[in-house]
Amino acid sequence: MDILNYTFFQNALLGVLFVSLASAIIGTYVVSRRMVFITGGITHACFGGLGLGFYLGINPTLMAGVFAVASAAGVEWLSTKQRVREDSAIGVIWALGMALGTLFLFLSPGYVPELTSFLFGNVLTITRVDIAVFAAYLVLLLLFFVAFYHPIVACAFDSDFAKTRQLPVTAINMTMTIMVALCVVLTIRLIGIMLLLSLLTMPQMIAELFTIRLKTMMAISAVVSLACSVLGLLCSYWLAVPASATIVILLITTYAVARFAKSLKA
Repeated sequence: MDILNYTFFQNALLGVLFVSLASAIIGTYVVSRRMVFITGGITHACFGGLGLGFYLGINPTLMAGVFAVASAAGVEWLSTKQRVREDSAIGVIWALGMALGTLFLFLSPGYVPELTSFLFGNVLTITRVDIAVFAAYLVLLLLFFVAFYHPIVACAFDSDFAKTRQLPVTAINMTMTIMVALCVVLTIRLIGIMLLLSLLTMPQMIAELFTIRLKTMMAISAVVSLACSVLGLLCSYWLAVPASATIVILLITTYAVARFAKSLKA
């Protein structure tokens, strides 16, 4: 357990703590609204921002954030204002982001070694600055949820009913979509695309086996996400394997065990 004395591992633990809390909130909303596909679209649309950032010599994370927010707003605009099917709008944004990213990376001079970290991530490279930025985002997310929890729940589960109650459905959905986009951008470099999508879906799928209440689902998701992340970090150190892959395997194993246990009680 000497690994706990190292600063980089302490940063990793703090990082997965904040990411687990944020992904529990965002992931529960995503799963409740059946937005997993749109989250994947935003994640891959960020690739265009990364490529443009490398090409222009600008912070790629900043450019990925611009692309993520723009793609999220674009999907909402196409599906609500232009009457384009949401899955079709996501497909367009997804393809455009990947195409632009590929083009800009091809035009960028030299080799781009940082690209691998965005695709697969490395939890052990989390810095104090990363933690501070993500902590600020987590505080903003918590404040928004506390202030608008009931309207968010109403819009997530039954937007038509929410409209009859004169709730600002469009504004809330757009704000939450932007929050999802920001969560994607802030975590994509820390843990990579592969682990990010797992943290936004697997803990929530496990929680859904035992509850349908949003608050309870968030709490269970946070506990499962944090437990698998910490255990995955320790196992990756002991086994000398990538942490992201280990965490994903633990999440899937936990889901399989939980589903089997649920079937025994049925």
